[in-house]
Amino acid sequence: MRKLGLVGGTGPEATVLYYRGLIAGVAKIKGPEALPKLSIESLSPFEVFEFCAAHDLTGLTDYLLDAINNLAAAGAECAALTAGTTHLVFDELATRAPIPLVSMLDATRNEAQAGGVSTVGLLGTAFTMNSDFFARSFAKAGIKVVVPSAEKIAVIQKMIATELEHGIVKEVSQQQLVSIIKEMVAEQGIEQVILGCTELPLILNDTLSPVPCLDPVPLHISALVNYITS
Repeated sequence: MRKLGLVGGTGPEATVLYYRGLIAGVAKIKGPEALPKLSIESLSPFEVFEFCAAHDLTGLTDYLLDAINNLAAAGAECAALTAGTTHLVFDELATRAPIPLVSMLDATRNEAQAGGVSTVGLLGTAFTMNSDFFARSFAKAGIKVVVPSAEKIAVIQKMIATELEHGIVKEVSQQQLVSIIKEMVAEQGIEQVILGCTELPLILNDTLSPVPCLDPVPLHISALVNYITS
């Protein structure tokens, strides 16, 4: 089994989901006594936000690359980013990293393509929604990615930074997100919604959402389990 390195902490709640999901996924394939070989380099989501707010993609890339280099030095044979926003610089990282990186975007796009959809909504941090890296990835499968209005993007960013990154889930925020998705269904014709921040599954799921959720976390975990056990 390959040793996996996770760039975690961005945010902490999602890192816990990855850790638990990887353990369960490996056990399902290899048996209950099998555990993944794993190292985690824990970073700060707030430092990531600072790099993004300053449009310092070089600084963000170097920050994440240092973490990947540390994971490689700890024996990791492949690595993954546990946050949607950090995939903003995934392509650059993949060319410079000393070990292979497994993309969240590929796993999520493949699931949308299998569902036969043509238009999906994207929720996430402001930096994710205002960037085109999800759209470029999904365009390879002929799928259009749309985002909410600038006003709604600001609301979601504040919710993520001040609540979800701290593990806080408020019913009023949940209702706001459901309302935003309903607007996107009515006005933009979305058929699914991408939970493009890995903290969003804390507050949204298929039961609550007016359209099916594309949750990158379990999709990414499944791809990682397949990679490290193959």
